[in-house]
Amino acid sequence: MAFPGMTPPMGGMPGGSGNDAQGLSNQDMALLYYSRLAAESCASKTVMSGVAGFGMGAIFGLFMSSMSYDSPMTPQNQQIADLPLRQQVRYGLKDMGSRSLSAGKNFGIVGALFAGIECCIEGFRAKNDLKNIAAAGCLSGGILGARAGPYAACAGCVGFSAFSTAIDWYMLSPSEPDD
Repeated sequence: MAFPGMTPPMGGMPGGSGNDAQGLSNQDMALLYYSRLAAESCASKTVMSGVAGFGMGAIFGLFMSSMSYDSPMTPQNQQIADLPLRQQVRYGLKDMGSRSLSAGKNFGIVGALFAGIECCIEGFRAKNDLKNIAAAGCLSGGILGARAGPYAACAGCVGFSAFSTAIDWYMLSPSEPDD
């Protein structure tokens, strides 16, 4: 199966330039071809998005959990403040780790779900446009909100679709040239 912009594994470069002009052997061309083929598959896009989402969620969770100890006036923080320093640090690190893990899992699930659905829709429609993003956002939001009931599923569909479409539209819009 050939994809636009990809060279077959054992053929020369388009236009008859051959492998020698590019400095790549047939084995290198095959490796490049199959690497790109794997990177463009829905399974690898889903896994990569899940891993990236997990990493971003863990960082976000770490940041947010570190902000919960900023005021010693809350009852929970007052109880922690009465503990010896070593126990305070142990408690804080354990709490930050569990919150980071939780946020990482949630972001990873959302990223993998959205990327997998978007890739399947793109493959089905054989187009790459904002309609794919809107549909993937709607399905992802609906799936994520389904446990809370039909109203939450509809709200998740509309909200996630609008958010993901707006972000993709902004990312694809041409930028102003710097003068």
